[in-house]
Amino acid sequence: MHIKLNDYLKMYKNKRVAVIGAGISNTPLINILLDAGIETTVCDRRTKEEIGEIAECFEKAGAVLRLGEHYLSDLTEDVIFRTPGLMPTTPALVDAVARGATLTSEMEAFFDICPCKTIAVTGSDGKTTTTSIIAELLRNEGKTIHVGGNIGTPLLCRADEIKPDDIAVIELSSFQLVTMKTSPNIAVVTNLSPNHLDVHNDMEEYIEAKSNIFMHQNKSDIAVFNLDNEVTRNYAKSAPADEVLFFSRHDKVTNGVYLKNGIIYESRNDAREEIMNADDIVLPGVHNIENYLAAFAAVLGIVSYETMRKTAMSFCGVKHRLEFVREFRGVKYFNDSVASSPSRTIAGLKAFTDKKNSLLPENDEKNLILIAGGKDKGIPFDELGNEVAGRVKKLVLVGATASDICTAVECAMSADAEPNDSYELEIIKCDSFEDAVDTASKVADVGDVVLLSPACTSFDMFKNFEERGDRFKDLVNKLM
Repeated sequence: MHIKLNDYLKMYKNKRVAVIGAGISNTPLINILLDAGIETTVCDRRTKEEIGEIAECFEKAGAVLRLGEHYLSDLTEDVIFRTPGLMPTTPALVDAVARGATLTSEMEAFFDICPCKTIAVTGSDGKTTTTSIIAELLRNEGKTIHVGGNIGTPLLCRADEIKPDDIAVIELSSFQLVTMKTSPNIAVVTNLSPNHLDVHNDMEEYIEAKSNIFMHQNKSDIAVFNLDNEVTRNYAKSAPADEVLFFSRHDKVTNGVYLKNGIIYESRNDAREEIMNADDIVLPGVHNIENYLAAFAAVLGIVSYETMRKTAMSFCGVKHRLEFVREFRGVKYFNDSVASSPSRTIAGLKAFTDKKNSLLPENDEKNLILIAGGKDKGIPFDELGNEVAGRVKKLVLVGATASDICTAVECAMSADAEPNDSYELEIIKCDSFEDAVDTASKVADVGDVVLLSPACTSFDMFKNFEERGDRFKDLVNKLM
């Protein structure tokens, strides 16, 4: 039986608590700790001026602020809530735990007290869209849902509002999962490819962190894996849940959801039922068919086929994910700012350039102008270079990784990767994001598409991918 939020907070009544990070996800946590009279220290790399007036609000409510460059010094508190971006291997956290501190997070606390069924999604690509699709499916089926984690709103402070018959739908990153000791009732892994290697020590650590989404499940829980991805396929061998479901775009599955000859089926012990025609999915791109396969598998037995069909035929997607912005002077502009990895950008390129299910007009010319570049995540750009060389008309680069992406594309071009006989791909480097958007608009011809799909994180120029996407939309909408 899950405990109430107030009872959970009572466990910290006589303890000193540190919350690392005063951002969006931790602000409600800080407030409920202070409201409960718990001795709370707020630690943040930013200065008081950079944080803004919320810092003064924390102080007035009784918090101690430890800000600036040395925000991790003197971590002597009994309980430490870490921000997802701060790895538990950080020396200051390792030392604190060695001294006896309990290391946790807002999301871990929520899982400890959540009173309802939980469905959680992780993966290198597609997790936000898949989470959003699952939420939409459940909402359309008449369920009361609560969306949180990497999207939605922080859930811990709302735990007492959640009823046992509700469903919490949660997107989880490797940073959140790395210390998780509780897994959801239904765990979904969309796919795994090299990602966040600028933070994780290596791919093995990344894979292990992701596995926490299912490793702590009970036998009565459900795990959903991508059969087409080698890593996620192998996850099934160690899943403790009795019910393991697969989804596949390429192969028939015994238990789960798969695509065959354009039709999506549910399969149980080789008996299959038709769910819908994949061509009726309004979200473009084969990667979104995969997202629907994963989402359908997660809600089997909860959502009817009719609701699945109606949702897929009406749900237009999530902001910053192949989001149509504007058509100006015969050029269409799309915002795919969420694409912070090469594999995600490749999926976006295919959504526009594959003849089947393409957003581009049916013609034989390449008319895609790609804006890419940002902060390095330690992921090679070789595969991206091959795809850009074969699918893109003009490449506009900006940010810290501009030269590395340029090199990868030039190498692919010199190797004649999917050569373009009609013209050579033009690569343009820009000094600023604003210059990149302006340049893309100037080199675009009628019938072209300008796509922001950076293949990198935004942190060299923006706070997050949302800010980057919003800036792109603002610049595009101001074109005259």
